[in-house]
Amino acid sequence: MGATEVSGRRSVGAILNMLGLLGISLILAVAFFYQLALGELPCPLCLLQRAGFIAIGMGFLFNMRLGERPSHYAMILIASLVTGFISMRQVSLHLAPGDPGYGSTLLGLHFYTWALIAAVGIVCYVALVFVLKDVTDDRDGAVPLNGPASNAVFAIFAVLVAANLLSTVLECGAGQCDDNPVRYLLLK
Repeated sequence: MGATEVSGRRSVGAILNMLGLLGISLILAVAFFYQLALGELPCPLCLLQRAGFIAIGMGFLFNMRLGERPSHYAMILIASLVTGFISMRQVSLHLAPGDPGYGSTLLGLHFYTWALIAAVGIVCYVALVFVLKDVTDDRDGAVPLNGPASNAVFAIFAVLVAANLLSTVLECGAGQCDDNPVRYLLLK
């Protein structure tokens, strides 16, 4: 048995943190796909939302790699709240009648609306993690999760973070990003 197993099974919290990080990676991958495949460069508020999701992902990653700690969950919750407020700000900017919103939609909603839904969903997810850990009597949260699955999830997240950082530098350079970006500043 590995150090990540509790009574012959993997820790419920460890698995849920890995799934949380995979979910964050999916959010970043979809946004990045729209950026690359459809040429939709993220606006400054969109970039802040991506940074918020990266911070949320770091909390899940810390729980996976360093063991579950209240401070890591606090990071997830605070980053979710900040991301939610940034998303609400962007939603409020497009509430005027006749305003088409910014960017494409996915299932009829703009990405900033999805970001708000995801931020609230992540807060609920963390609450679910706490409940399931309590119900399954999974109190051993200090054990890091290692293995091929967690390494793959970590690698996916790391690549997406690096790609988003690179694309942001290419889009904005060393200065402030355009409010309505249409080209990569450093690729002129």
